[in-house]
Amino acid sequence: MSPVAPELISSRSPRVSAARRLAKRNFRGKEQLFLAEGPQAVREAGVRPDTLVELFATVEAAERYADIIGRARDTGARVHLAAEQVIADISTTVTPQGLVGVCRFLDTPFEEILAARPKLVAVLAHVRDPGNAGTVLRCADAAGADAVVLTDASVDLYNPKAVRASVGSLFHLPVAVGVPVERAVAGLKDAGVRILAADGAGTDDLDDELDKGTMGGPTAWVFGNEAWGLPEETRALADAVVRVPIHGKAESLNLATAAAVCLYATARAQRASGGCRSVTAS
Repeated sequence: MSPVAPELISSRSPRVSAARRLAKRNFRGKEQLFLAEGPQAVREAGVRPDTLVELFATVEAAERYADIIGRARDTGARVHLAAEQVIADISTTVTPQGLVGVCRFLDTPFEEILAARPKLVAVLAHVRDPGNAGTVLRCADAAGADAVVLTDASVDLYNPKAVRASVGSLFHLPVAVGVPVERAVAGLKDAGVRILAADGAGTDDLDDELDKGTMGGPTAWVFGNEAWGLPEETRALADAVVRVPIHGKAESLNLATAAAVCLYATARAQRASGGCRSVTAS
């Protein structure tokens, strides 16, 4: 079979230029579109209805990931075969994997999350690092959380680094963005959800909470800024301020690690009667 010639030769193509601009937040907000890079993210985007709008692929990637290309076409996404330099120009990674998708925003209204009566929620308050935001979202997905809420003081969910760090989990969970922390806490409390603020200086110990059997009900964890944690006014909104115990000599845990410990502790407590699923690290 003869090779298929790329159809988008020039990086100055209007379609390429439009996609490249989505690396910037103001263009993402204006167009309500964002980039998803690599086979895992594009595959997950293609599974979610009406999400993948456009897909750029090198000839090699199109052959290697024929299933992804086929699904994209089946869902009505425009598929462009492109030269490697075109993909490199659109991509925000150092080593592009040959696939870049253009996706619609996925925001879920906060009211819809509340109406679903969630049992486990991660609230990101004042989280500024996109890699951390994406990793916490991935942890929430793995722990079986029902939703993630990003407050209005947190990073843009659709920052390319956040999308990559979520490793496809962005397409799995309802996510509300731009919610003031006071509104997030009040709404979740009204929905019968207990609010736990994760803080290294918390007065309550996670092990003690587990031993007391208080972790099995609907719970929302509030995670704060990577450098300075949660401000006092945010901690005051919570039902309890909980610290992850440090049993060794480490000074502290980073945000994503602490979030994983907290979310899994609650997930385990909520599933105590039925046991835990096994998980495989990657």
